[in-house]
Amino acid sequence: MPLFFTKKEMFEWLKIGKKTIDIRKGNSHRGEVAVFQSGPNVLRLKIVKKETGRLTEVVRSDNYRLVLPSAMTLGDAVAYLRRLYGGYDGVFTAYYLCH
Repeated sequence: MPLFFTKKEMFEWLKIGKKTIDIRKGNSHRGEVAVFQSGPNVLRLKIVKKETGRLTEVVRSDNYRLVLPSAMTLGDAVAYLRRLYGGYDGVFTAYYLCH
């Protein structure tokens, strides 16, 4: 059961179902439930699918709004994640989630 720390805004989007794909650096973690923590708040969501690849392979034009609901374009979503992960250019995992 992977534990992911997340920012408050992302946590709220996950909680209300606006964000259903979470992107994390590295290979996938084992487990069928992801635990998200933002401060003292904890949320458990079922992992229904995982995809691993380069950032531009897992964040695409058909899913970027489910990764970052505030993104206006695919480029916005990719740029945000590149800043978040400090230019890391390795493997990423997309966790597809449901309540």
